[in-house]
Amino acid sequence: MYVTQPVLPSLEEFLPYLREIWDSKILTNGGPFHDRLEAALCEYLGVEHISLFTNCTIGLVTALQALGVSGEVITTPYSFTATAHSLLWNRIKPVFVDIDPHTLNLDPARIEAAITPATSAIMPVHCYGHPCDVEAIEKIARAHGLKVIYDAAHAFGVQLHSGSLLKHGDLSVLSFHATKVFNTFEGGAIVSPDAQTKRHIDQLKNFGFVDEVTVVTPGINGKMSEFNAALGLLQLRDVDQAIARRGEIDARYRKGLRAVKGIHCIGNAGERIANHAYFPILVRSEYPLARDELYAMLQANDIHTRRYFYPLVSSFEMYHELPSAQPSGLPVAHKAAEEVICLPIYPALSNADVDRIVALLQQAGSRS
Repeated sequence: MYVTQPVLPSLEEFLPYLREIWDSKILTNGGPFHDRLEAALCEYLGVEHISLFTNCTIGLVTALQALGVSGEVITTPYSFTATAHSLLWNRIKPVFVDIDPHTLNLDPARIEAAITPATSAIMPVHCYGHPCDVEAIEKIARAHGLKVIYDAAHAFGVQLHSGSLLKHGDLSVLSFHATKVFNTFEGGAIVSPDAQTKRHIDQLKNFGFVDEVTVVTPGINGKMSEFNAALGLLQLRDVDQAIARRGEIDARYRKGLRAVKGIHCIGNAGERIANHAYFPILVRSEYPLARDELYAMLQANDIHTRRYFYPLVSSFEMYHELPSAQPSGLPVAHKAAEEVICLPIYPALSNADVDRIVALLQQAGSRS
């Protein structure tokens, strides 16, 4: 039993798509399935311009290049390594800022103190699909003339009262990895605000080509294949049902864990429409088992969780000597990294399995 599992169409459903790809003899380079998926995602997500990518990491690298970001970028230490790695790939210095203790997203109250003359952008993460405080972040960015690139790897389909979360910032970058709410096995996308920006991003993901003989920028190979795009079209057909089932599992966990002292469930959608991408809990000191003891106990019962995100990105060798990576400046992030466990959540997870997980946490929590 794992944290996330991909929802796969049947072979019978996929074979006609595969036959169409085979007959067209177009396997990549912006073929018909690629274009159909871009159009379908724009409609589903409520955005106007989207560029498909081979994965989210290449999308992040390209987004930074597209906006000409350089110098320093303020970001979170509480994320997957790809967030900070995309900065290093662009020879940009990450500046880590602590997180909000309630949302575990980048704390807007701490951003301005980290801005220097070398700062050119802010790269927040919608952690677990929970929206950042986009209004506060954008107010700071406007005041200081900074770009905002959202790592929206977890935020597929998330809505705010004002519409799609993905419309905020200069660019938003999605992940379609196999463990995500919506997946193409491997894949990703950049949401752009206008056609001109999309055109530039599409050139960057195709080596910088404008036409057969013209290269205008040092781009990369970030194109999504027809195979992945076809799978995405099939996945998109059932994504609402998948998210709805995730929501049922989320509610069942919350109800079962509500009275377990020392277990804190993160996130509350409120007026926001959540996608239930993950189910993170914090194992506080009131719980009889330490986080790693609980992790080991669940593993022993064939429940494979993730300590997600542990360790912090800022603690890795390529970052830990940065002044902003020092633990004294990131107390909230370090505390969260020491307490977090993501419990299994995926559409095929049965109510019986959810109840078994809850029962194990309840039993361990009742020890004196």
